Amino acid sequence: MTAPEAESLRVQPSPRRRPEWRAQAPVVAVVAVGGAIGAVARYALALALPTAAGGFPWATFWTNVIGCAVIGAFLVLITEGLPAHRLVRPFFGTGVLGGFTTFSTYAVDIQKLVDHGRAATGLAYLAATLCAALAAVWCAATATRRVLTRRQR
Repeated sequence: MTAPEAESLRVQPSPRRRPEWRAQAPVVAVVAVGGAIGAVARYALALALPTAAGGFPWATFWTNVIGCAVIGAFLVLITEGLPAHRLVRPFFGTGVLGGFTTFSTYAVDIQKLVDHGRAATGLAYLAATLCAALAAVWCAATATRRVLTRRQR
């Protein structure tokens, strides 16, 4: 026989359960794919609207405003309108739109404008982006909600 102390040192097997990462793997995968798609779209817009040194960063401005408008419409659609698969929101909302919008570049653009002696332009860009992005979300959500209400009648 073994001593009681030796018995208590044995590791007891844990009950079998599905690892947490397996449940989250599809979500991580769709966010990654969506993020890549959104980042490529943002890069294409940046190429289409290049910014000169010290110039107003129109590409980043329009990227964030368009992205905010789309998220406003999208969230109304999936929460109040159409039933969606559980991976649609992480794919499109977090992935595509998260990769497309770029508020970190927005902050860098403001710093670049200030560094180039264009503090007033940087301040205007800061305020204009915030106002336009918030207005875009509100307008798109309101318009989408109205369309859904009319279609339900």
